[in-house]
Amino acid sequence: MKKSQKIIGGIGLAALAAAGAYFLGGKRGARNREAIRGWTLKMKGEVLEKMESMKKIDRDTYLRLVDKVADKYSRLETITSDELRHLTVELKNAWNHVDKKSR
Repeated sequence: MKKSQKIIGGIGLAALAAAGAYFLGGKRGARNREAIRGWTLKMKGEVLEKMESMKKIDRDTYLRLVDKVADKYSRLETITSDELRHLTVELKNAWNHVDKKSR
């Protein structure tokens, strides 16, 4: 494995860990864990999995990824549009935190 591949992999793992910590850790995380319903955890997990497989993580790519995953979940009957919109905004706002950890 080339040094640049190791660096990219390390950055990707750091971003993934930061996103996971942001969603479930800290002050916001305690509130998030209480409010988590099954689909929200699945959606966040899907975003994290897709981030892990990405070679390049930039803001535009991340926001498109969140929109793509949210579109999939919008077709489920058990999710209200308000719940989905709230989680989508939360995931998009997490980019600032993820970006800081990936540097």
